[in-house]
Amino acid sequence: MNNVTQIVQKYRQASWRVQRQWIGLFLLGLVLVAMVAAIYLNITTQANLAGRAIQNTRADILTNQRTNADLETQLAALTSTEAMQKRAQDLGFQPVDPTDITYVVVPGYQPKPAIDLTTNVPAPANAIILPEYTESLLDWFTQELVSSAPSGGQP
Repeated sequence: MNNVTQIVQKYRQASWRVQRQWIGLFLLGLVLVAMVAAIYLNITTQANLAGRAIQNTRADILTNQRTNADLETQLAALTSTEAMQKRAQDLGFQPVDPTDITYVVVPGYQPKPAIDLTTNVPAPANAIILPEYTESLLDWFTQELVSSAPSGGQP
């Protein structure tokens, strides 16, 4: 009985140890929750930054598309028939009269024929097969035997 009494007395004197363990477990749980919250916050921040970068890239793409459309419109206006005629007249060019044109005849010159794109049927391609590829193995053996056979009149 004496042993039991000593154990109980020691336990009563060391009750602070149990409190210390509970405080340690609570702080450990608190640290774990803080770590999970920090990881979640980090992942959320990275996702937010990636989303913002995507939005900025899309905005840049739209801006570039608008700029391209504006430049295409300007190019179309600059290369229109009226604008080209006005620039040519400003540079001193004048419309030509067909009677003022001098044609030069070159003997032997054949102009390229016009391409007719109205037919949908493609022209059949003539296959060019070399004679080496039209010979069968049996024909080749026969030819080799005949060419390597000794002639009858020579020793």
